[in-house]
Amino acid sequence: MPLVDAAGQRRDLGALLRSRIPLVVIETRDEDRARAAVLDQARACNPPLPVFEWAVTEGLRRTDVDLGGAQRFHQGPDGVLQFVREGMRGLYVLLDFHPYLSEPLTVRLLKDICQAVDEAPRTVVLISHEVALPPELEHHAARLRLAFPTREERRAIVDDVAREWAAANGAWVRADETSIGLLVENLAGLSVADTRRLARAAVHDDGAITASDVPAVMQAKYELLSRGGVMTFEYETAAPTDLAGLGRLTAWLARRRPAFDGSAAALDPPRGVLLLGVQGCGKSLAAKVAAGMFGVPLLRLDLGAINDKYQGESERRLRESLATADVMAPCVVWVDEIEKGLATSDGDTGTSQRVLGTFLTWLAEHRSRVFLVATANDVSRLPPELMRKGRFDEIFFVDLPDAATRAQIVRLHANRRGVALTDEDAVALAALCPGFSGAEIEQAVVSAAYAAHAEAGGAAPAVEARHVAAELRATRPLSVVMAEQVAALRAWAAGRTVPAA
Repeated sequence: MPLVDAAGQRRDLGALLRSRIPLVVIETRDEDRARAAVLDQARACNPPLPVFEWAVTEGLRRTDVDLGGAQRFHQGPDGVLQFVREGMRGLYVLLDFHPYLSEPLTVRLLKDICQAVDEAPRTVVLISHEVALPPELEHHAARLRLAFPTREERRAIVDDVAREWAAANGAWVRADETSIGLLVENLAGLSVADTRRLARAAVHDDGAITASDVPAVMQAKYELLSRGGVMTFEYETAAPTDLAGLGRLTAWLARRRPAFDGSAAALDPPRGVLLLGVQGCGKSLAAKVAAGMFGVPLLRLDLGAINDKYQGESERRLRESLATADVMAPCVVWVDEIEKGLATSDGDTGTSQRVLGTFLTWLAEHRSRVFLVATANDVSRLPPELMRKGRFDEIFFVDLPDAATRAQIVRLHANRRGVALTDEDAVALAALCPGFSGAEIEQAVVSAAYAAHAEAGGAAPAVEARHVAAELRATRPLSVVMAEQVAALRAWAAGRTVPAA
């Protein structure tokens, strides 16, 4: 099903009409845009085609010339199809006809129209948000997807909304070209109606277009496009200062930002990274840092949530979610613990393999500015196909932090919780926790606050270094509890991956 620009879309639609394709399906939520395109191309035919339009609420009426009101005696779906089968040459646009495509009489009438196209050239155009044709009609049909508004069209919509606000309020909308450009860029991938709605929301709340409007627009855009909870919008991103010790990874991201944001047009945009490592060492936080450094929204893809009991549904849900990411571009997509969503087993019915195939195809073929950050804890469960060079730009290993990094992590979490520590305190505490992950150090600081509160007997507690030290001594880190597995992972990563630190 082709997805082309506006000019190509009209050219393809005109070719379909001239070639007497009996059934054309246009899946779109932008009904007015589709109707206008059909009418435009019908008039461009030689000779022009008469155009009839049907809706269950109004019946049939002619739209290329004004013949008065709708013909209400052709209001039912079967009645209008019988009229089309016996009626004049022309184009018949049926709006929201999809609920009737499961009725045997409806299917037979449509099939009769399609099979008689050589004797009586009539084309039926189905316009709806989703059209599932029965198999006996599919081979008679051609499908077309409407192009989304171009950048110029989106800018015209934003300008129109600004004039609308100015006329109502007697003042110009406060804006600058940079902010307008950001808004126009982030409205990509929406219908005309949705573009206008979000532009109006950005302008009408305060009479201004600023960079601060973009996050709200992206959130609203995501809510319009999201599919069944498989992909969620993450409100919070992070800065490199929130990520202790992974300097090589953050430097790698910084070098690729110009290619991702388009300022280095000669460079291919980066596609993504796979982060392997010990649990709790900052892989998930790194995904938030990537979104923060690139200055784009962060979407989290839950591969476990795509599973469906019906065959083919899991793959469809994944395709829809990845299509949402493509429309949300530029963005970062974070897949946490990817091995759990793509792992296969001997008892697998084939769903996992099909899901993996769908995911790998998207990795190889997508051209949108979507940067994928996938994390994994258990390398043994990763499919070999996923590890092949070219799936990701780089594979980083996130190891247990060294002493200097542990001191930095201690200071970071102590500062967040108002724990006063000197540099000497931080270094001494770091020396107490070799083999600890960042998450384990954070939890020790959290537990220290509880201990200090209990010690103070309900008074305002003063958390001190000794409280943190006591919690560190009482903790057995994962590198001790699961020593064999952690050692095996670190041994596997040596020489096979790039250190993130």
